[in-house]
Amino acid sequence: MTTQQQPQTAQHGFHSINVTEKTGRNLPNPPNFVSIAERVGKPAYVDADIVIPVYNEREQLADSVLALMRFLVSSRNSRFLTQSQPSYFPLYSWNIVIADNASTDDTWPIAVSLARQYPKFIRAIRIPAKGRGLALKLAWDESQAKARAYMDVDLSTDIRLTDVLVNSILSGQAEVASGCRLLDESHVTRSAKREFISRSYNALLRTTLGVTFEDAQCGFKAISAKAAEFLLPRIQDNEWFFDTELLTLAQTYNLPTYIFPVRWVEDTGTTVDIPDTVRKDLAGIKRMRRELAASLI
Repeated sequence: MTTQQQPQTAQHGFHSINVTEKTGRNLPNPPNFVSIAERVGKPAYVDADIVIPVYNEREQLADSVLALMRFLVSSRNSRFLTQSQPSYFPLYSWNIVIADNASTDDTWPIAVSLARQYPKFIRAIRIPAKGRGLALKLAWDESQAKARAYMDVDLSTDIRLTDVLVNSILSGQAEVASGCRLLDESHVTRSAKREFISRSYNALLRTTLGVTFEDAQCGFKAISAKAAEFLLPRIQDNEWFFDTELLTLAQTYNLPTYIFPVRWVEDTGTTVDIPDTVRKDLAGIKRMRRELAASLI
């Protein structure tokens, strides 16, 4: 697989859009009880905001953010210098947004330092409550970008696919995009335990919620500004189930969605509490199944 794979209208490609309100739907209030506590830099009118949500990631934050920044700068410069040649991916402007959700180590000071050192490319926000979903809601909600993406700080997904992720939104062909580790074309390196958990979870989603996407939890997603306005008030989860709820709602409302294969390498030093995450995911599935059955979504 190349990093310039053109989006396909196959079973894991795009769906027709037909966004309509369902009568009787009481949308959950936005998370007014928590707001962004500190900012370094302001939202800019760029093509893409790429959010990196973090919690106690002082060990790898700087290396990961700088690696992503350097890739994006070099990729843009390379395409600019060769713009006389045909290029599948057009140039786009971007910001990296570090979203610190209640870290208790030196993550926030490191984020502040990076944002101040590279103000053209990096900004940072601090959220005084834990939850990756909450961090993404607040970061995406205040964004002024056309495409609002995120990736995990461990950069498990090959960052050379960032152009695929962002341009699937900027091209107007999709409102939601997500990498998928379970497609045949994907190249994944991870333990048998993590592979079993992932496949079991996604099989459960298909049988209980009737979804058609293959990989809910890949930390490599993007949505359009229009999709952010529509979906974020409807997503109730503030933690790891956020991704599942995002894709499930996108399918429920027939938002054009692009699912694409990725290269992904497991971070063996992950701090995710798997038993706790599984318990909360099961609770989220139960809630969404009940809401879907009652036509509350």
